[in-house]
Amino acid sequence: MKRRQFIQGASAAALTLRSHMLPAQERMATSAIPSSGERIPRVGLGTWQTFDVGSDASARSRLKETVEVFAREGGRVIDTSPMYGSSEQVLGDVLRETSLRDRMFVATKVWTQGERAGVRQMEDSMAKLNVKSVELMQVHNLVDWQVHLRTLRGWKERGLVKYIGISHYQDSSHDTVLRILNSEALDFLQLNLSIVEPASATAILATCARRGVAFIANRPFGGGGAFSRVRDKPLPPIATEVGATSWAQFMLKWLLSHDEVTCAIPGTGNPRHVLDNLGAARGPAVSPQQRDQMRAVWQRL
Repeated sequence: MKRRQFIQGASAAALTLRSHMLPAQERMATSAIPSSGERIPRVGLGTWQTFDVGSDASARSRLKETVEVFAREGGRVIDTSPMYGSSEQVLGDVLRETSLRDRMFVATKVWTQGERAGVRQMEDSMAKLNVKSVELMQVHNLVDWQVHLRTLRGWKERGLVKYIGISHYQDSSHDTVLRILNSEALDFLQLNLSIVEPASATAILATCARRGVAFIANRPFGGGGAFSRVRDKPLPPIATEVGATSWAQFMLKWLLSHDEVTCAIPGTGNPRHVLDNLGAARGPAVSPQQRDQMRAVWQRL
């Protein structure tokens, strides 16, 4: 879906300044990972569908530019999965070709049944990503999560993964996610949360805060369909108040107004869109009152 309200009123020169050159209010916002205190940028990059391009040279070139822009503007967190077709391999190749691996916080997942199959899949992911260790390994969609968490705790002790977690993308998983959060020691939870799908913003975020678990928001645009809802519609006045210059930033700023959200991972393979997305992690913080106003505006669309 093409964005119709791309970076309104912002100059190209201002958007291409590196984060360390910007005044404090325009620097990339970061959040601390509760289990370690390490800080990561609050907007990352997802690879579902967008990085599944196989050997297409033209598409790979565009993705290389996207990752270069992402890194130049202060982005670090890139999330992928063996479920995403060729995305892991493509990402690994791009990071090698750009020499950006050491600057990135790479997250991937295990998505299979059984301990041995899980180990083989994670080893395969490491090979595709051209790494000996990853920052975050997550049990994807809770598949055989008890078995894989046991394996991952061993891998963490050996230094093969820095952080471990679980992931899902549907509201129907939330009850199970809450039970796991309350019974297991995790570093990260990745789950759907957006102005379109706000259900995680209640008990789950509160539980993450209480249990010291970092929260990664996937589907921050509700799977992308949100853009059809705002096509050709002007931004509301509250957007100026919170510093949003596009509908993408409007949605991301609503999401990031929840302090418990450590990072959002909008997926894109478009350099302009990744630049726009990162803009949501700059500018004024959104208050709870403003968040309520933004949600009310969205519900009236």
